[in-house]
Amino acid sequence: MNTTHNPSPKTDLAVTHVLAQLLERLEHSAVPVGAEQYRSVVEHLVHEFNDVEPGADLGRLLDAYPAAAEVYENLNYQHAGLCRSALDMALAAEVSAREAIARAMRNTEPKKDKADGQS
Repeated sequence: MNTTHNPSPKTDLAVTHVLAQLLERLEHSAVPVGAEQYRSVVEHLVHEFNDVEPGADLGRLLDAYPAAAEVYENLNYQHAGLCRSALDMALAAEVSAREAIARAMRNTEPKKDKADGQS
């Protein structure tokens, strides 16, 4: 009989932590980083994210390593959108968009003619 074995999610985040830390160091490296090295770290991190158990420990890890959090967010975009993006950045983007729309609307309103006695 063929049965599929679904392993339970990993709760030990040691490897995930090391990869997240390494990705963060690559992101902020003062010297150029090879594309293959960067890709390798990200691919290993993606593999780890597929195996780890979501929860508070993972949340703390993602809070500590923004580059890893961005990878995680992109992996789960279809389910939760940009749920880990900073609220301040999202709010600032919305405010900027509203201001741009308001400016555009003001620029398309018909001009009042001074000859009509309007100013």
